Amino acid sequence: MSVKRVMGLESEYGISQPGVAEADPAFLSSLVVHSYANQIYPNLKIRWDYDLETPLRDARGFEASRADADPSLLTDEVSVVNIILTNGARFYVDHAHPEYSSPEVLTPQEAVIWDKAGERIIQQAALLASRSTGSEIFIHKNNTDNKDVSYGTHENYLVDRKLPFAKLVEVLTPFFVTRQIFTGAGRLGVGVGEIEHRFQISQRADFFETLVGLETTMKRPIINTRDEPHADPNLHRRLHVIIGDANLSEVATLLKLGTTSLILGMLEDGFIEDFELNLKDPLTSLKIVSQDLTLTSKLPLKSGKEITALEMQEYFFTKAVAWVNKNESLDPETQEVLYWWEFVLKGLSGDIYKLSNCIDWIAKLKLMNEVKARDNLAWSDPILQMLDLQYADLAPTRSISQLLTRRGSLLRLTEEHAVEDAIKNPPSSTRAWFRGQALLKFPNEIAGASWDSVIFDVGADRPLVRIPTLDPLKGTRVQVEELFNSSSSAADLIMQLGEN
Repeated sequence: MSVKRVMGLESEYGISQPGVAEADPAFLSSLVVHSYANQIYPNLKIRWDYDLETPLRDARGFEASRADADPSLLTDEVSVVNIILTNGARFYVDHAHPEYSSPEVLTPQEAVIWDKAGERIIQQAALLASRSTGSEIFIHKNNTDNKDVSYGTHENYLVDRKLPFAKLVEVLTPFFVTRQIFTGAGRLGVGVGEIEHRFQISQRADFFETLVGLETTMKRPIINTRDEPHADPNLHRRLHVIIGDANLSEVATLLKLGTTSLILGMLEDGFIEDFELNLKDPLTSLKIVSQDLTLTSKLPLKSGKEITALEMQEYFFTKAVAWVNKNESLDPETQEVLYWWEFVLKGLSGDIYKLSNCIDWIAKLKLMNEVKARDNLAWSDPILQMLDLQYADLAPTRSISQLLTRRGSLLRLTEEHAVEDAIKNPPSSTRAWFRGQALLKFPNEIAGASWDSVIFDVGADRPLVRIPTLDPLKGTRVQVEELFNSSSSAADLIMQLGEN
């Protein structure tokens, strides 16, 4: 009865090179990743291992045809621009965007830390690449270019295989449709195929076209069905969530992962059985919620009743409190998530601007309204469009979100030393520690790695040695630190692992 579970974030970043007419996003993304790789692994070629990946396996019980699949789904095809970081993360090019996939962590609090580390890594990589081109490369943590293109911020959660996928779909659909009231990043512009100059809550809501499906870049579904657990498939599934926004607020990121983990825990425990809040039209409701800044719109249910997004989230919060109260002792990580969930729901029922220090869309809306009123601007004014983009800029000299954070106007939950440490070092609570530590200690003796294994090259006279890491909770710091400390080479480590 806790928020704790194996989880992680994947973020595609917006990339551009203003003033360079021929700038190509795919080339720039490759340059950014290569530049960082050359800094941390000079003269080394450590490849990402695709051998155990199964991107076309569908949670509905079948595997999609490779011949018929959209190329965007073939994520197991070798990319030359793909590196493993010493902090356990993956850094690569995905659909012409640099993408940072965080290492596996065990709590939402850890997820926030390694997500923030990813922002620093991407910005540093962009600075390195900019020096080689002579013109600055801009990086934005957002989800749309407002020109019909959307790119993802995905979440991953390890879930008990025994939980029926249909139950996940039933309960998570209304939860995802309505959680944007505190996880939305805010966007100036509405609709695909046109830009209507007004503000809405979510950057991603307008880009979803179906309820359930395998795709991620076309016909985007509210519930993604990719069944690639990166763990024992008999015990686990990996819930791949593609409907979230890219958050700069640490509170919003914490809530995005923490509340979702609580819902999953309740479902695994059988605590939500007779669910009666099924939305009549989830896709329409998704857009209604995003475009209603008053949070008062009624969403039709299949039962014939109506409910607001805030009321839906209050239902889930009440259920979560009842569930965790079954436990005699409540861990501090769960307490923190419940505190902030209750805090923002109460705030959303009153003066929403009191939440401008912790909810991205409200922080952005407050700033835009102030500038709009001060300078008598229309929503179509380019200044407001610029503010929308600058909020997500990662450059410290331009980033509005970072400016607000430095001023104390956007709350910070992480400690600076923890984020700095996470740039180089892996989390200690999962198998990511083994992966990252292997890269830190034996970089010259590693041929490749993935979520599922690390491949060691211990000499020309011996074959490559794959060490499987199928259990995300094995390979933690407590379990293997002494083995690393007592190993002078990868061969020593492999021998000791065999003995244990």
